[in-house]
Amino acid sequence: MTQQYAQATLGNGCFWCTEAVFDDLQGIISVESGYAGGHVANPSYEEVCGKKTGHAEVVRLTYDPSVINFSQILDVFFATHNPTTLNRQGNDVGPQYRSVIFYHDAEQKTLAEQAIANLNASGQWPDPIVTEVTPINNYYEAEDYHQEYFAHHPFQPYCMAVVSPKVQKFRKEFSKQRKSEHRA
Repeated sequence: MTQQYAQATLGNGCFWCTEAVFDDLQGIISVESGYAGGHVANPSYEEVCGKKTGHAEVVRLTYDPSVINFSQILDVFFATHNPTTLNRQGNDVGPQYRSVIFYHDAEQKTLAEQAIANLNASGQWPDPIVTEVTPINNYYEAEDYHQEYFAHHPFQPYCMAVVSPKVQKFRKEFSKQRKSEHRA
């Protein structure tokens, strides 16, 4: 029997943060940092940071739907960033840091829209959610030095100040969904 994996492409600020969180989630087979949603082919990090390519920093998740479903992935996505700030996460400002769900099929689109509607109705956030829900039209893998950045550079100042607190929040809120080899 062939294992059927699915993909999700999400942007919620710096991809170093997002990758570090999803690397530790049960059912996630792989996490890759990249760029999506822009109009320039094969953009570099510098081009994306220049804010003229239209790309968002994203992670492309390959996951096992028999272990985790897209709605559960969205729960982690929305819990680990502020989806109410347009083109901003903390001190990271620009369209490349926007909150965005690049859906791969109609079901992902429906689930994303439902999640946003439910969160808006819940009053969990004082402001409306500005997360874009848009079809995946392109994806480019980020440079090698961005892959597994937090794992390789946990004591880099940005990682200590920004990535580590997000990872700790995830570990606390989703302790039962963490990969067993990472539980402590």
